[in-house]
Amino acid sequence: MTALGLAFIVDPLPGLKAYKDSSVAMMRAAATRGYQSWAIQREDIAWCEGVVSARAVPLALSADDGGWYTEGEPETRALSGFDAVLMRQDPPFDFEYLAATWLLERAAAGGARVYNDPRAVRDHSEKLAITEFPQFIPATLAARDPGRLHAFIDEIGDVVLKPLDGMGGSQVFRVASHDPNRCVIVETLTQQGTRTIMAQRYLPDVRDGDKRVLIIGGEIVPYALARIPREGETRANLAAGGRGVAMPLSAREWEIARFLAPILWARGLLVVGLDVIGGHLTEINVTSPTCMVEIAAQQGFDVAGLVIETLERLCGR
Repeated sequence: MTALGLAFIVDPLPGLKAYKDSSVAMMRAAATRGYQSWAIQREDIAWCEGVVSARAVPLALSADDGGWYTEGEPETRALSGFDAVLMRQDPPFDFEYLAATWLLERAAAGGARVYNDPRAVRDHSEKLAITEFPQFIPATLAARDPGRLHAFIDEIGDVVLKPLDGMGGSQVFRVASHDPNRCVIVETLTQQGTRTIMAQRYLPDVRDGDKRVLIIGGEIVPYALARIPREGETRANLAAGGRGVAMPLSAREWEIARFLAPILWARGLLVVGLDVIGGHLTEINVTSPTCMVEIAAQQGFDVAGLVIETLERLCGR
């Protein structure tokens, strides 16, 4: 069998935390099957004369989290020359991220297998995508007008405010109607009414965990990672100090995942992370969903391996 060449478009390698990074887990899963992984930086992707190419670095992987990779000699290769290309760069979803989806879309048109599908990533705001499925979401408002946001806060009484392009709990605020700082928080997040944000009803069930439900190629992982906030913290994100506990999906989580899985997979979204709090869908993550390592460590379900097996089927291996 010819080695499967997987190209991973990721953040700079020295900054990846191998002990918990899902992209690293996928690279390791590929290596155990004898396949070669390559690392690409977003800024190294280019189009010229109809071909999308990038500077790619072959990686030799080890189980040592402190020194988990060794770089080989870089090559400039057409993205269509890899068996699959995985876009795994973290937000913010800024103009350069948007430009990358345009380039990757041209690569796909030229024969490259790109996951997640760049058009689908571009069309699925990780915050706003939930509005397509209102039957599953909490009371939500997306707006930039301070008056409308304050009216929503007054009506609901206890809300979470967050930007549309963040991750890891960055700039997420819990605001009550009586909060003396609510005006400055709204002003800051909306940049004086010039930036659209999301407001959602605060869900007390977050104390039992903000559940990450993973869907791989339309297949639902039967375990969720409940990210539980630390004492005195509203945000459950692991990046904000939350504690991850892997547990079987609840009946409601199965219901939501079964409804969304075929829809999202039909759009070319190979790896999806649903965020569910108290039975309510709060986000649909499609840029670089995580939590694979924790689920594998605690429940023995090899999520990263499932990704590679799915790619093998897609590539006809």
